[in-house]
Amino acid sequence: MGQAISRFFRKYATFSGRASRSEFWWTYLAYILAGMAISGLLSVTGIAQVSLTDDGDVVYAPGYWIVWSIGLVVSLALTVPFLAICWRRLHDSDRPGPFFFFLFIPIAGPIILLVLLALPSRPSGARYDRPA
Repeated sequence: MGQAISRFFRKYATFSGRASRSEFWWTYLAYILAGMAISGLLSVTGIAQVSLTDDGDVVYAPGYWIVWSIGLVVSLALTVPFLAICWRRLHDSDRPGPFFFFLFIPIAGPIILLVLLALPSRPSGARYDRPA
């Protein structure tokens, strides 16, 4: 898992080449766990520090907004490398990287992309590697 995450950050914006299934899925697991941790912190800080005004409006304490801001920064910082690893994973299964944009097709798109990302590696995917 550590090697996969290390490679994820080393190839921050590398869209050429390939990413193995294990590299992609270990990184995806870490991405999901980090998101769950931030969501948990938001829940704890939001519940513990919420108050109501006389008008009935909800007001969150600064701790909530600090955690929310950290989550936003982390999410934005990981957008490009996550796109890059998806792109390389598609290459490894011998699919063009722009297939990533299936994600934006309502309902079926994310399912199609999930299936494509789960496909096994194919030797013909080597065509996406940079020439040595």
